[in-house]
Amino acid sequence: MAEAERTGTEHAEQPAGRLSVVATTTDGIRVLTLAGEIDHHTGDALRRALDVADIPQPRVVLDLRQLTFMDSSGINIFLAAHRALSETGGWLRLAGPAGPVMRTMRIVGIDAVIDCHETLDQALSD
Repeated sequence: MAEAERTGTEHAEQPAGRLSVVATTTDGIRVLTLAGEIDHHTGDALRRALDVADIPQPRVVLDLRQLTFMDSSGINIFLAAHRALSETGGWLRLAGPAGPVMRTMRIVGIDAVIDCHETLDQALSD
């Protein structure tokens, strides 16, 4: 995707720097780039970033390439966001999970419920 339009970078405040959430828009798709860890201490920042109630048929990609850890809190947040976005005619896609994050997703089967792509470009173009 050589000519992607990127607009409106937003940074969500994170407790103790354990999870960074950077929001951008690419071709009308909200991209949330996550770095660090998702657990019960950091999950609220992700929930707030996933709140797109003001956008009709929201399309969201979570870029997980820099996510190093995720417990059941992250799984629950992903599933709730997937459900909420689907109910409004939108969608959620996951991009670039690796290592322990991908292992957690496979164990619980979230990669069979939510579209999961190897790269961000694939998630944006499918």
